[in-house]
Amino acid sequence: MIFATVGTQLPFDRLLLALDTWAGLHPKVPVVAQTGQTSARYSHLTAIPQMDQDRFADHVSKARVIVAHAGMGTILTALELGKPLILMPRRADFSEHRNDHQRDTAAEMARLSTVTVVEDSASLCSALMLALDQASAPTLKGDGGVASASLLDALRGFIWSGERGRA
Repeated sequence: MIFATVGTQLPFDRLLLALDTWAGLHPKVPVVAQTGQTSARYSHLTAIPQMDQDRFADHVSKARVIVAHAGMGTILTALELGKPLILMPRRADFSEHRNDHQRDTAAEMARLSTVTVVEDSASLCSALMLALDQASAPTLKGDGGVASASLLDALRGFIWSGERGRA
C-alpha cells in the first residue's frame, strides 16, 4: 500500500491528482491518502480528509512507500520507521503555500538515503516505481547488516569472474 498525506491545513491537488493518475495505471497497488479539505474527487485512490493519530500511525506502519508534502511531522514519522519517503513540496509560485519553505526543507531532506524529492507528476510516477521496486527487493539479513539482492549478485559476479588471485 502507498500512503499519501498532504496535511490538513491546505489542499494540495497537484500531488493528489498525480497520485490518482498513477493509481489508475497501477490498480493492484492500493493507495490511501489523507487529503485535507478539498473539492477535488479522486477515482483511483481512497481519499480520507482527516485521520486521528492512531489511524494515521496505522496507515504509515502498513505503507510500503509514503508520499507527502514536505511537512516535518510526516518526514519525522517516516524516518523513525525507516519508510521510503517521496516528497513533493508545495510551491508558492503555484499558490500552494505562502512561501517556499517546503522546498527548502525538501532540499535538506534529499540528502537522506530514504528520501526522494520530486517537483512534478512525471517525477512522482518514476520515483514511485523505483521505491516500490526497492521496497519489494529481497534482502538477506546477517549480523547487523542488510544486503540487497542486487549487491549480492554483483558480489557473486565479481567472485566468480575469474579475477581471484590478482592483487
